[in-house]
Amino acid sequence: METYKRVFVIVLDSLGIGAMPDSEKFGDKGVDTFGHILDKMGTLDIPNLQKLGMLNLHKGGTMEGVENPIGRYMRIGETSNGKDTMTGHWEMMGLHITTPFQTFTETGFPKELLDELSKRCDGRKIIGNKAASGTEILDELAEQEINDGDLIVYTSADSVLQICGNEETMGVDTLYRYCEAARELTMKPEWKVGRVIARPYTGKKKGEFVRTSNRHDYALKPYGKTALDALKAAGYDVISVGKIRDIFDGEGITKAYKSKSSVHGMEQTNEIAKEDFTGLCFVNLVDFDALWGHRRNPIGYGEELEKFDVALGTLLEQLHEDDLVLVTADHGNDPTYKGTDHTREMVPLLAYSPSMKGTGVLPDAKTFAVIGASVAENFGVQMPEGTIGRSILKELQ
Repeated sequence: METYKRVFVIVLDSLGIGAMPDSEKFGDKGVDTFGHILDKMGTLDIPNLQKLGMLNLHKGGTMEGVENPIGRYMRIGETSNGKDTMTGHWEMMGLHITTPFQTFTETGFPKELLDELSKRCDGRKIIGNKAASGTEILDELAEQEINDGDLIVYTSADSVLQICGNEETMGVDTLYRYCEAARELTMKPEWKVGRVIARPYTGKKKGEFVRTSNRHDYALKPYGKTALDALKAAGYDVISVGKIRDIFDGEGITKAYKSKSSVHGMEQTNEIAKEDFTGLCFVNLVDFDALWGHRRNPIGYGEELEKFDVALGTLLEQLHEDDLVLVTADHGNDPTYKGTDHTREMVPLLAYSPSMKGTGVLPDAKTFAVIGASVAENFGVQMPEGTIGRSILKELQ
């Protein structure tokens, strides 16, 4: 018999709370996403996160912890070799990543990779090669691609290689063939990206370009079974909101909701909370990272946290006695730090259930995998062979 009938794991994408002991090996010194946002803003209107112990865990600006937080709270570190979205989420569900996924946000792709890709793409000249918005890069370069027979290749803040192709002049089949070649090339450890994405579009001139629904993702599946697979195999619901389905390439998911924004993702989560299900609702809220962290905008990040807090309040109000909410993050992205990349940080784990008897701080954990292990134990499911993490379910009751 499960302790909790429904578990909500909500990932505030990139909400780090200070450098890990090994952060400097990743080029990150003195990083602190949440702390530096508070330093910039002084105070945030986040009463629900405060109630759960967020400021007890990490005070900052002019804000202090509350006297009697209603939940359990702790800091968790990442044991895997990385600081990206896929590594963080895969580790949460039990996988230890030793070879990091590569991101090319700041550097673009190396010449050796692009030269090889050009050869395999009928000798087309590669243009773009930077982190960009998909719509903006079409306005900038699609006319050149169409007129000169070039090939737009670009990336984003995530571990991705994206290729654009005009459906009329290049054709979808040709674009897919180019992406298959790119997927093969990017299996090399030094070029390994989480996803290659085909980005077909229509239109002939700037202002008319439209991306079509023929997008195709060539994603890496998790290299082993995760807590999600174990839950699904045991007949439990595994509901994903936001990017979770993409991050796991659909493995272990029983129902998926795509979100238009983080606000929309919490609206979806609050609707799901009205439904009767038994299992896990796993939520990723990406705007903290994509809109504010990478763009080094601490004020925007802080305001996004305030919006989230309102929606969190709605969720807390409708929880049943046998529901558990876990609020966490997958890495840091200090919006006051140099560059535009993620930062290697400890992250919060805030836990609350209306039936929880104990409150207060728990000792730090060395891996995000305490989350998947605890969810699995809650539902009486064995974690798959080769996974990491110990359950802290007893401390969350």
